[in-house]
Parts: sequence; structure tokens; C-alpha cells
Amino acid sequence: MTVHSGGCHCGNVRLAFSTALDAAALEIRACQCSFCTRHGSRAAADPNGRLAISVEDGAKLQAYRFGLRTADYLLCRDCGVYVAAIAGEGDGARAIVIVNALDERALFSREPVAVWFDTETREQRLARRRSAWMPVEVKGI
Repeated sequence: MTVHSGGCHCGNVRLAFSTALDAAALEIRACQCSFCTRHGSRAAADPNGRLAISVEDGAKLQAYRFGLRTADYLLCRDCGVYVAAIAGEGDGARAIVIVNALDERALFSREPVAVWFDTETREQRLARRRSAWMPVEVKGI
């Protein structure tokens, strides 16, 4: 497994994305919802990988929910960087990492695939995230 580190601009949120996949070959998704397009989001996940999120000051982390309210979109309240999204809780929590928040984001060079999820039901969205997103561990919140 290769570990790709990153985090928000001010350092309050740190990321460690572990994957056996080559960064240049990993599919990058550009969700076309209004939130993701406004953030210029490029998201990645490896269902066989793992994302570790470490938060220094939990009061400075914003978890934002919208739409079907099936995931928390994590942003740093100090510097405003969107770092990841998490669906579920505990051992069943799954996540995507925002490639733009990784230190070596240039390694993830594949052209993003535009995706639209507006027609999914709540159940379909949760099922897709369980199968396509990766396990996540969060410390500090």
C-alpha cells in the first residue's frame, strides 16, 4: 500500500489515503452537484484502500449535509478547504478523499470523469457508497 498524505491548508485536518492502486491510473470523479462544482471537487476512493482523517481541533471542522443528507462533507472552518466526505458511522463508515487536498495531487493525473447522482434514491445512494467508497477512520472529532 502507498500512503498519500494531505490535509487542509492550515494543517488542522490531516489525511492519509492508503491504496495499492497507482495514483495515475486511479479513477477521479468530478461530481456535478452544485456543492462539488463550486468547490472544483476531484474525488477518489479505493474500496480496498483506507482513509485516515486526523483533526487537531474538532471545533474547527465543519460537517455539512445537504440533499438526501446521506453524507457529511468535511471542510476546515479556518481555511475553508473541502477534504473528504463520509457516509455512515463507526466501523461501517465509508469515505471519498478530495484529491485536491492531497500533497502530491499532481500524481492523480487522470482526467476526471463527470458524474451525476441526482436521480438516485436514498437507498441507491447509500448502496453505491457502501460498495464504491473506502473504509475510513477519524480521530479528533
